[in-house]
Amino acid sequence: MYIAMNRFRIAIGKEDTFIKIWQDRETQLNAVPGFINFNLLQGKSDEQATLFASHSSWDSAEDFINWTKSESFRLAHANAGKVKDIYLGPPQFEGFEVIL
Repeated sequence: MYIAMNRFRIAIGKEDTFIKIWQDRETQLNAVPGFINFNLLQGKSDEQATLFASHSSWDSAEDFINWTKSESFRLAHANAGKVKDIYLGPPQFEGFEVIL
């Protein structure tokens, strides 16, 4: 199994906007080969930002990479950059192979 995560630093007061973006997007993930599940995680806040992470599980790293090269990935991310004032920097990707 493979876990793909993106960490986002979201400006204080913009958390609801960020969550709404994820709620309203049409990911089509359930039809993607190898996709297992998705979670949006909310972490702690400091004076500047609230930490969020997208967390998706896949049968393999290859399945995840194939999705990132697909039309459904492009469509799911088409509007991601339209609300730039909520992000404090770009997302930070982390990928993990499950070993236990």
